[in-house]
Amino acid sequence: MKLMKVLFMAFAVVTMAPVLAFAQAAPGAAPFSDLKPLGVALIVIGAAMGIGKLATASVESMARQPEVAGNISSSMIIAAALIEGFTFFALLLFLIAL
Repeated sequence: MKLMKVLFMAFAVVTMAPVLAFAQAAPGAAPFSDLKPLGVALIVIGAAMGIGKLATASVESMARQPEVAGNISSSMIIAAALIEGFTFFALLLFLIAL
């Protein structure tokens, strides 16, 4: 699992490097405005990891106690929706702030 995380982060850095290397700020542009793609990528990666951990834990608990699978799945859906909502809010704030 750690190997997958390291490979995913390396892939993210390699794919974001050209964007940061070739981006040139326009005259009068906000400082650090060329780091927007990196911030967006970090927000989305964090949300994806959170939802992945949530799904993993819920599936494991459903396997242990199949009789409460309905309650667990509805709680998982609500928690995933809250994570998604927070992610959209964070993206909106991040894109407006810079």
